[in-house]
Amino acid sequence: MAPPEIVCLTNGAFAENCYLVADPSLGDVVIVDPGEEAELFLRRIETEGWTLRAVWLTHAHLDHVAGVAHVVRATGVATYLHPADRSLYDGVVEQGQWLGVETEAPPPPDHELAHGDTVRVGDCSFKVVHTPGHSPGSVTFIGHGAALVGDVLFAGSVGRVDLPGGDGSTLLKSIERELMPLPDHTIVYPGHGPATSIGEERVGNPFLMKGGKALGL
Repeated sequence: MAPPEIVCLTNGAFAENCYLVADPSLGDVVIVDPGEEAELFLRRIETEGWTLRAVWLTHAHLDHVAGVAHVVRATGVATYLHPADRSLYDGVVEQGQWLGVETEAPPPPDHELAHGDTVRVGDCSFKVVHTPGHSPGSVTFIGHGAALVGDVLFAGSVGRVDLPGGDGSTLLKSIERELMPLPDHTIVYPGHGPATSIGEERVGNPFLMKGGKALGL
């Protein structure tokens, strides 16, 4: 089985990373966190000749879900979201008003994600891991040497916790419990900024140091 192809499309006023995760052997693809520029994502899928199968959401902050309404209207695909972020999702228009960004309300999610679930695109499967802290329903999709972490972990940093539902202690516990045990070579695909690896963050991320020692060591 060929490994999935992961394409990062940075977009919008918040420079959000939307990801296309495709099984190249079957031509199936999912969109992870469709931000503001929905047409950009759909055009890339058309160019590649892939068939969109679903929208997976790591969490429901505006910059990660602004394109959901457009994508679903254009394709009819199902949306997957952890229920703990449903209130954020239902309040996307209000999030936009708070930030001065006009946003279309997304349709209700079709499926609830739960810790330990498996989601698939073609023959490629990813484990759903609940990683709250940045938001109550933040999840990470883990599989094939990759971790799509949303805004939980960044290169040299961690997700902000000053938004509604954020909690710094919970975030660090999520990272320590669910992400640091992953192999060093695991590629981390964050919601903003460059990709990194678990190994790099284990030893070089200043937010993950405890008493001068890296978490997970």
